[in-house]
Amino acid sequence: MTRPRAASERFVAQLPTRIRSRVEVIHSPILEIKPLAVQVHADEAKGLIFTSANAVNAATSLDVSRKMPAFCVGPVTTGTAKGAGWDARMVGATAEELIANLLKHRPQSPLLHLRGEHSRGNIAERLTESGLAVREQPVYKQHLLPLTDRAGAVAEGNEPVIAPIFSPRTARQFADIWVGSAPLWLAAISEATAEPLYSLDYVRLKIAKEPTPKKMRKAVKKLVKHAMRVEGGEATD
Repeated sequence: MTRPRAASERFVAQLPTRIRSRVEVIHSPILEIKPLAVQVHADEAKGLIFTSANAVNAATSLDVSRKMPAFCVGPVTTGTAKGAGWDARMVGATAEELIANLLKHRPQSPLLHLRGEHSRGNIAERLTESGLAVREQPVYKQHLLPLTDRAGAVAEGNEPVIAPIFSPRTARQFADIWVGSAPLWLAAISEATAEPLYSLDYVRLKIAKEPTPKKMRKAVKKLVKHAMRVEGGEATD
């Protein structure tokens, strides 16, 4: 598991018991999330845009006002924002869907997109160019990490390694640091996430049908069963 530990543990806990019993879970976060020491200027904003739970957590630690709606991507980000006290609304499963939804319904603006230092999609710029005023401000940084010693040792072994990858930045880092000879089975949450992984020597790369934890769990479940079949293990439901 390459995500930060808490997010990885949540993902693993929601895998079917039968799948969890057939794998050894190794936590090797290759991206560390830390809030930036910044002041968020949200006084004039009529609403917030959150495209990740990391941004919600950073905004919470920075004590950003809860007195405005939050427009969110995906169920996890939406649920995190609701839990933190915002009137949160899921307006798409992807950034593209969020943009289309906001342009269709035109909420009160200006809006403020709180994001990481590294971000894709140019959400604020594209919405502003289309007539919906949006500012953006980074509120957390993403520090890249190497594989842990345990993960590195497994990478040099012969047992199949299944790696779920949840973002393009994590995918680029994984592609840069993976040097193992172990059979590699990859699950990517989106096509954009899969792109950096194509350079790797893998057995199979499965892209989730939708960029959601539910579809990623389904992708991982299928990879476990396929890997077991290849290795001669049982692969029945």
